[in-house]
Amino acid sequence: MSNDRRLRNLALVGFMGTGKSSVGRQLADELGFEFVDTDALIESRTGRPISDIFAQNGEAVFRQLESQVVSDLAAKGKLVISTGGGLIVNPENLASLKSHALVVCLWASPDAIWQRVRSQTHRPLLAAPDPLGKIRALLAEREPHYRQADVLVNTERRSVRDVALHVLHQFRLACEAPRQP
Repeated sequence: MSNDRRLRNLALVGFMGTGKSSVGRQLADELGFEFVDTDALIESRTGRPISDIFAQNGEAVFRQLESQVVSDLAAKGKLVISTGGGLIVNPENLASLKSHALVVCLWASPDAIWQRVRSQTHRPLLAAPDPLGKIRALLAEREPHYRQADVLVNTERRSVRDVALHVLHQFRLACEAPRQP
């Protein structure tokens, strides 16, 4: 991480089911920050569920809405931002987040993710004949993007509190790092 960044926010990225929302809410409480979920912001702005946007307008339209939300958040501070799983596949989204936030990727194996999300019905990308296969394929496709985060944290076999404390420690270290002249 570059020492000349001004970290005002904390952004959680990673695949669905890795704990971004649960960990993010806990972090916001610990830091006294506002918790923001990019998917919830999109739903609020459009008045439509993400699944409807995907079904009626396609993934490309959803990704445009996502980029607009990321751009808007860059002007704010004291946020814990939980992103959609594919948000940082767009390099501009990652660059925008890194301009103001420590970007932390929460990680889990395809099997652990499937165990966590298999009973959820609001995941449009899981509407496939082989959801576990879809998770494996998407995770493999997105992994190079996730690895560009400032910090990677495995969430398997760890409580939400444990993961949140680890991320909080990383955020405080990053904020305290001396800046280069």
